[in-house]
Amino acid sequence: MEYKIILGIVAVAVGLISYAVYFRSIFYGRTKPHMFSWLVWGLLEGTAFFAQLSRGGGSGAWVTGATAALCFVVFAAALKKGEKQITRLDWYSLLGAFLGLALWGVTSNPLIAVIIVSATDFLGFVPTFRKSYHKPHEEAAMLYFLSIVKLVFALFALESFNPTTAIYPATLVLTNAAFVAVLLVRRRSTNL
Repeated sequence: MEYKIILGIVAVAVGLISYAVYFRSIFYGRTKPHMFSWLVWGLLEGTAFFAQLSRGGGSGAWVTGATAALCFVVFAAALKKGEKQITRLDWYSLLGAFLGLALWGVTSNPLIAVIIVSATDFLGFVPTFRKSYHKPHEEAAMLYFLSIVKLVFALFALESFNPTTAIYPATLVLTNAAFVAVLLVRRRSTNL
């Protein structure tokens, strides 16, 4: 079990490093986070954290809790230094994310909550995907790449590996990988 604690600590450390780099990029004006995405992610990470804890996630859930807190800090920074162009699609995504949270609230089943949260996470990602497709240089690919790394460590750190504890971090690995790919392709095409 001790190696799982070490993996949990490594996951949190990678997360803290990635957010330190991200905050630096925000405050130097290179990154302009979309506030809707970060608000939704903070709420979803918090939900997933408590669901993971309820099903024995242990040290593998630590990174989810830490990420929830950091998402709210990015949300606060985005209010001042983030993307200011809010589209109708962004509002629909935010509404859909809140609907997903409401659905979670009416269920007492942690697995259903994690499935809803995992599906809702993509709705939260839509504003950032949309903004970054048009402005690929205003988002930090390194944060999302390091998120993949921390989530892989977190998956291996789970003390109880089951659908409730593993689905959310696994779907985040896939979503973050897709986002990094979109950023890199769009940056390359805009530089040509």
